[in-house]
Amino acid sequence: MQMDQSAMVGRRARTRFSIKVFVPLMTMLTVAVLATSTGLATQGGQQDRDDNREHENERNGYAIGLWGDVPYSDIQATVGVPNLIADMNRQRLAFTVHDGDLKTGNGAPPCNDAMYARGLAYLNALQAPSMFTPGDNDWTDCDRPNNGGFNSLERLTRERQLFFSTPFSFGQHHLRQEVQSTPLCLGTADPVSLKKVPVQCVENRRWTHGGVTYATFNVQGSCNNLCGDGADSDEYLARNRANIAWLDDTFEEAAARRSVAIMLISQADPGFSQSEFDAPQRDPITLAQTDTNPDGFQEFLIALRDHVIAFRKPVAYVHGDSHYFRIDKPLLDAPGGRRIQNFTRIETFGDHAEADNTDVQWVKVLVDPETPEVFAYQPQVVPGNLPIPTKP
Repeated sequence: MQMDQSAMVGRRARTRFSIKVFVPLMTMLTVAVLATSTGLATQGGQQDRDDNREHENERNGYAIGLWGDVPYSDIQATVGVPNLIADMNRQRLAFTVHDGDLKTGNGAPPCNDAMYARGLAYLNALQAPSMFTPGDNDWTDCDRPNNGGFNSLERLTRERQLFFSTPFSFGQHHLRQEVQSTPLCLGTADPVSLKKVPVQCVENRRWTHGGVTYATFNVQGSCNNLCGDGADSDEYLARNRANIAWLDDTFEEAAARRSVAIMLISQADPGFSQSEFDAPQRDPITLAQTDTNPDGFQEFLIALRDHVIAFRKPVAYVHGDSHYFRIDKPLLDAPGGRRIQNFTRIETFGDHAEADNTDVQWVKVLVDPETPEVFAYQPQVVPGNLPIPTKP
């Protein structure tokens, strides 16, 4: 919810480990609740094998699903999201990704473990492998009084424990991912002392499917944790350094694998121009923010632009945050100001308070490695989430 330079680096060590689990579908919610009390993210699926290995280098076409910024209300939680999940499950998808925000930014439910358990249950109800990257409403905004007044870094630490304790995806089928190990981010040593300690950025993930490299990044709305309640510049600096290193490594890996395209997924809408909808206003040439808020995105965006230009193949950047479905090409080069045509921004559907369930929709991406653009986008309107409009 929107409120308020780099050079290529060497390959970094990656953490790989495995855990085998078996979770019957009918007990999904129970397992998710258990995870909140034990600190174990079961990733509850019907299969414990790595569904990605056999598809990494295939060049056949496939489809994926993108969604995020839901649920924001009781009706979305009990009707809208279940309808969306059922709609995804009716289609043949290689995997799905939720790009953050499991609750509204300023109100019920609070940022407690029960809210995380609900999110886990949604992700594990999907038949295809499902991925998730945190959103600001999941942790940076949790220190707001209406969200329970939590320490936001403690909530991120808890989220890492519950969602990212294994290298596997969620869902009834598993997909193994690479997990970032260095540089380190910050977390809390325990929920009582709240002492800041270096920890691995285990939420940053990467996988290859059908000749395309995919990666998630913990990049947050609301100034990327540089403004608002409980703003934390130390946390931002460590995580931003890690995000840029993960970006460097992702492009290096894609080049080494000869991937035909890259898709990057994060929560924040960083803004790309002076005419963004509900996002930071930004000089499209310098990529410097031009409003009065702290700029938590310029360094990352400059690194992204440099990599996109050097890669020369399609790069898709998926985010949520400003709740405005769009597909465009907002990135310009410097100093010429020419549009970079191999870069596409996709913003997923997201809640608007006036819309009940009508914004609880998703985006299908058709991936064909044999085509020049690789990605083709289809908005999916869930029939059960589209009430008949009435006259004013």
